[in-house]
Amino acid sequence: MNDNESTVSLAPVSGKARIDVLDVMRGLAILGIFFMNSPFMGFSIPSQFMDVRIFGWTPADAASWFAVQVMLEGTQRGLLELLFGAGLMVFAARAMAPDGPVAVADLYWRRNLWLLFFGLFDIFVLLWPGDILHIYALAALFLFPFRKLGPKLLLALGMANLLVVAGVGAFQYQERVEARAKMETAWAHSQAHKPLSDADRKALEEWKKIVDNRYGHSEEIRQLRAAEKPAHAGGFLAYAQFEIGAWIMFIYPSLPLSILEAFCMMLIGIAFWKWQIIQGGRSARFYWALMLAGYAVAIPLRWIAADQTLTMDPVPKIGWITYEIGRMAMTFGHVGLINLAMRSGAGRLVLAPFKAAGRTAFSLYFLQQIVGIYILFAPWGPGLWNKLSWGGLYSVALGVIAAEVVLANLWLLVFRMGPLEWLWRSLAYVQRQPLLKRANVT
Repeated sequence: MNDNESTVSLAPVSGKARIDVLDVMRGLAILGIFFMNSPFMGFSIPSQFMDVRIFGWTPADAASWFAVQVMLEGTQRGLLELLFGAGLMVFAARAMAPDGPVAVADLYWRRNLWLLFFGLFDIFVLLWPGDILHIYALAALFLFPFRKLGPKLLLALGMANLLVVAGVGAFQYQERVEARAKMETAWAHSQAHKPLSDADRKALEEWKKIVDNRYGHSEEIRQLRAAEKPAHAGGFLAYAQFEIGAWIMFIYPSLPLSILEAFCMMLIGIAFWKWQIIQGGRSARFYWALMLAGYAVAIPLRWIAADQTLTMDPVPKIGWITYEIGRMAMTFGHVGLINLAMRSGAGRLVLAPFKAAGRTAFSLYFLQQIVGIYILFAPWGPGLWNKLSWGGLYSVALGVIAAEVVLANLWLLVFRMGPLEWLWRSLAYVQRQPLLKRANVT
């Protein structure tokens, strides 16, 4: 490192330099992720691609399921992705010396390469197929060169994923419309006792595959269900094979689109930072408008999509097209709500405990995996796997979240950061970081 580089401060941000609203937002996001992950820990995975009501559909079950689908699904990822973009700008603020960008970029990429390692560890060692860390790490590796772009261009580039998802959804929608029309024509020919053409037979076969897939009768789902039962019957090897197989079947094929989603929202996070949106620098009127506009767009779109999920008839669904619009709008609405709440005394009081969760988010994320995979829903655990209803599952998740909030606040009474934050930073800075609090640390 040359003399110019040595003038760049690369110490972790701490104390008064932290922005409380970002910590609160990160804490809420990482805790909320457990609501999204718990069904894939506590329920049969292939069964969730069939009729979700098989797990229980009392009024409490239905209300909790709809609440999560409409208000939370995908938005916790969205908040974290925005925060990754904002976090880059916190790093970039240190790159003011002539050679500063070199030193900062070196640290930035080293942090994300270690994050990729932790994500792969989560998948292949802790056996959690729903890991998000490897996706964020891969997306963030491409982010640094975009830090100097203007916010309007960043927002426009960030909207690219919306167009991709809507375009793919529109293609799937039209494909299903055509498949259904061909099936109905072939069925009419059959009912009229007319000879079926090759096209008719192909249309009926294709529709049968669609129906089988919707009802969980496809060969792939059958094989997965057959492997899932022994995996949850006790043997660790079978359990490991199933969880890794689930990642290969469900996550790996969609990895490019997942990285694109994360990258585009990170670009919007940079834009929001430059516009002073995410860190609370805009007026209350602005945040009211952001919240109300976001919810006005998102709630009806996501309610319709959730309601269509319950339709077992494999008709084309509008949610395929509107998914990313609704997810993005709901995420922006949450940004507005959190910033508004942080402007009032009552709001700050309610949200204060979540600052600690945001400052220990990395550790809490792994703790969720350990509690869910190896204690609550493990083959050797208390036997809760596939036994709870939606209401019961989310009640358990809420209990875990409450315990994590308490633990995070108690931990930070003694320590400066979470244990895995400490490990990650020490590895990234290639230097052991202080963990215990000191009297002179602000």
